[in-house]
Amino acid sequence: MTLGYASIVRTSPMPAAAEPVTPLPADDPELFGLDLRGLRRRWAATAALPPIGAERMTGADKLAQALGVPGQRLMEHAGVAVAAAVKAIAEATERWRKGPILILCGPGNNGGDGFVAARHLARAGAQVAAVLVSSNANPSTADATRNWNRLDNEPRVSRIHVSTGLELKVLAKDVDRASVVVDGLLGTGVHGELRDPIRSAVELILRARAAKVPIVAVDTPTAVDLTSGDPSEPVVHADLTVTFHRPKTGLLTRRGAALAGKVLVAPIGIPREADRG
Repeated sequence: MTLGYASIVRTSPMPAAAEPVTPLPADDPELFGLDLRGLRRRWAATAALPPIGAERMTGADKLAQALGVPGQRLMEHAGVAVAAAVKAIAEATERWRKGPILILCGPGNNGGDGFVAARHLARAGAQVAAVLVSSNANPSTADATRNWNRLDNEPRVSRIHVSTGLELKVLAKDVDRASVVVDGLLGTGVHGELRDPIRSAVELILRARAAKVPIVAVDTPTAVDLTSGDPSEPVVHADLTVTFHRPKTGLLTRRGAALAGKVLVAPIGIPREADRG
């Protein structure tokens, strides 16, 4: 008996093709080969999620850790995402390996993301200056401290601690030689005018921008409220902001968007059950 196509009967539907899963940044072996457009495509599903504000983001982060996701792992994904974006903008502006990458880090977890970025940029071949901007000699959180200390083992990274505005003014004299400046000073929780040494660090970043050095912000430009987009003074004006987990309402407002520049939204491994809404 000859079987024609018309005689073929399927008793069950064909299984649907599984949707591709976007690898998290620290697990993505192709990430450092992508340009800015490639990174935007890579993280398009994350950027398409509904936006949230600072309080909701803090809650999701804490709940993720309560559910068993280590804060260190969240920081690793965030820092790798920042590093990939810094490399991409340096290559796009023909500044990759044309000078040191200056990463200004506050004492909290925003600075911890910057320390992770410093490690991965150094391993990608860049010379990096990682600057802890704090009145204390060590970061204020355990995860940030661990990543600050890990930089001791990176020969391409210079660790610098500055605690005064005067020290930052000295550092600012050669800022035009930097290939990129990264703002990892403050994330959420900025109220009122900034005080030293953070204030002088922001002024250093503004000086770098005036010298046409690309500025990349971690999560939000320092002094921009992630919920409202309202700035304090002084405020960082970034060329590129890498925010995490979901878009932020403050970066979608007119003022927030103008200060953030282009925005990438990177996944960092916060599970769906930690993200209420």
